[in-house]
Amino acid sequence: MIRTDWNIDEIKNIYHSPLLDLVYKAASIHRKYHDPLKIKVSQLISIKTGACVEDCAYCAQSSRYNTGVQPHKTLSLQEVLKEAAGAKEKGVERVCLSASWRNVPEGKQFEELLQMISEVKKMGLSACCTLGMINEKQAESLAKAGITAYNHNLDTSDKFYSQIISTRSYQDRLDTIDRLINAGVQHCTGGIIGMGETEEDRISMIHKLATMRKHPYTVPLNTLVPIQGTPLEKMPLLSSWEMIRMIAVVRIVMPKSMICLAAGRKQMADEAQALCFLAGANSIFVGTKLLTTPNPELDDDMELMKKIGMEAY
Repeated sequence: MIRTDWNIDEIKNIYHSPLLDLVYKAASIHRKYHDPLKIKVSQLISIKTGACVEDCAYCAQSSRYNTGVQPHKTLSLQEVLKEAAGAKEKGVERVCLSASWRNVPEGKQFEELLQMISEVKKMGLSACCTLGMINEKQAESLAKAGITAYNHNLDTSDKFYSQIISTRSYQDRLDTIDRLINAGVQHCTGGIIGMGETEEDRISMIHKLATMRKHPYTVPLNTLVPIQGTPLEKMPLLSSWEMIRMIAVVRIVMPKSMICLAAGRKQMADEAQALCFLAGANSIFVGTKLLTTPNPELDDDMELMKKIGMEAY
């Protein structure tokens, strides 16, 4: 049974289970709801990079930090379609259009975005978006455009959130997700670990996700990649065991959701990634970069899939 009434103590007990028992239970549940030998492969297309007005402490795209990221204005339709065609040639079935906006703009830019989605879909690809906060009318328009999902992460717990971001509230994020659910748009919502949060913060974030009136379509889980120039540049790299544990807990409490092993894969050994897939991760992003952070080469990903007997789709 898919539950949205988990209490915090239940999730805490699951989280603190012995790791091997936890992975075994998660893997067993994963097999009931998903094909354990298939993994969804997607690619990000940054339609607008940098010059973001927000102050997210982990992000190289904030205009407040000197990170060396060169901003560029919104790509043209032709540029987006060229990147989408390149992704399709590599065997990618889904692209995610990303823009470093605080809010999705109204007017001409939004109409151009809807056209991008329409043309990408005509290529036989699925289209997702991650564009910042949206209003009800925009959410309804995206639903009509037929996007697969809209990414809007919680990032961390409500309690720890203000230590990472001050320009947008936790409630702002929850309100955007509510608008997506109301409009019938599947939400892709997860977070980042390794930013200095406690285990209680991680448990709290999972609890918030698992008790939403509708579970996320996809839960992207990211490990912080410290970027020079950001406030978190000196954070130590997180052990892969922490991500394996997170994935297993998320799989147990949100059985039907896809789990995306997102940023931080470059710093993980093949064996650690394989354990993440065993524990329930069934989605990855391919391409040499995830917006501004390094990512494994596609050939390396395909070689890993071949080694462990998984099929990308």
